Amino acid sequence: MGLKIWIDNKLVDEADAKISILDHGLLYGDGVFEGIRVYNGRIFELEAHVKRLYESAKVIRLKVSMDKNELIRAVETTTEANGVIDGYIRLVVTRGTGTLGLDPFICENGRLIIIADNIQLYPEELYEKGVKVISATTVRNHPLSIPSQVKSLNYLNNILAKIEALDNDVSEAIMYNHEGYVAEATADNVFIVKNGVIYTPPVEAGALEGITRGIVIKLAREENLEVVEKNLTRFDLYVCDEFFLTGTAAEVIGIIDIDNRIIGEGKPGPVTILLREKFYKYAHGEKF
Repeated sequence: MGLKIWIDNKLVDEADAKISILDHGLLYGDGVFEGIRVYNGRIFELEAHVKRLYESAKVIRLKVSMDKNELIRAVETTTEANGVIDGYIRLVVTRGTGTLGLDPFICENGRLIIIADNIQLYPEELYEKGVKVISATTVRNHPLSIPSQVKSLNYLNNILAKIEALDNDVSEAIMYNHEGYVAEATADNVFIVKNGVIYTPPVEAGALEGITRGIVIKLAREENLEVVEKNLTRFDLYVCDEFFLTGTAAEVIGIIDIDNRIIGEGKPGPVTILLREKFYKYAHGEKF
């Protein structure tokens, strides 16, 4: 049986889930999206994701066809219709059908699409052993061109860096901004540990204000770990004691090598392991 996809205001069979070839989401990447996890049948941080979606849409002057409460109910309905217990939700809003010109204000029927399905995750052994990354030569978009807080359908900047990672047989690449400071990975936020202090780039450096990022910061502070948002350089990554990434799909995953420089002892460190365990319990609704 195929998926049930929510389009605009109802569920349809996957085969009937169609949009116009003149939709500006397709032609120009004009739209916004969110990726949301489902744990044990519970949609994780749904309100926070919906809030961020509406903020992204506001910045690019894109109207969402329903209010936040209606959207939350639609996401829940789609998840239940597909029987997703542990999986992933993709929430998409496109500009809608227009012409071959750029003008967004002539577009009609902006589409709201909700997909709920399973997701391909990192194998468990990678969480135990850690992963390798490289520094991308692709520079993060300048904040005055596209604000990093907008989670838009135009992901080409990240995709080019992802290609660099895959060409080097690693799963992730670290992106730097126009000033040479660490921004983020292609799909994850960056954290390092040095002398017992956790550091992460500020949003202003070009990082998405990740939902998982915010939770990990909160969990770290609950453990009385100091967390500092500051600009980081490639040097900081090379000489840190621990290095980990956070994201909806990755959760918390340790980095053991960047550009052939081994991090710490070449395995996920104690802070990384602690925060992964804390996040796992938090995400699955377990009490501490």
